[in-house]
Amino acid sequence: MSGASFCMERLSFCLLLSAWSWGWAPGGAAKPKGQGYPHMNSIRIDGDITLGGLFPVHGRGAEGKACGELKKEKGIHRLEAMLFALDRINNDADLLPNITLGARILDTCSRDTHALEQSLTFVQALIEKDSTEVRCVNGGPPIITKPERVVGVIGASGSSVSIMVANILRLFK
Repeated sequence: MSGASFCMERLSFCLLLSAWSWGWAPGGAAKPKGQGYPHMNSIRIDGDITLGGLFPVHGRGAEGKACGELKKEKGIHRLEAMLFALDRINNDADLLPNITLGARILDTCSRDTHALEQSLTFVQALIEKDSTEVRCVNGGPPIITKPERVVGVIGASGSSVSIMVANILRLFK
């Protein structure tokens, strides 16, 4: 990898991380915060196969807040490693020919309960059907957009949380 290419990848990641810390969700619209909306930081990368990620990007929040300050080592570095691996795999035509890996990465805010709540996002698309997913093409019958199916999850940071998340996700195989 050339020096210029590496610098551009690093710059792209820094911009992505800055957007994350301000509550913007790449791959989708900005998510509102406030009453009725829990801390909803996420990264969504479209692909043929979607992997989930649960990382403690933020620490525990003060009383009344779900999330606190950014966590560099346990959260951001692990998030960066997953994004880097996806990028390398997707850019190597020999590894998965004609297949692109996508991701849905969520912030656990260093809390077990928040990690469990976030993990339900991975199965929500399979449970709910929203009328906004219906569209008509050339006056034909509605086409239901295929829900995003997460085939595996990387994380959480602790074994006990990972086991709890695995038990929940196993119910929706």
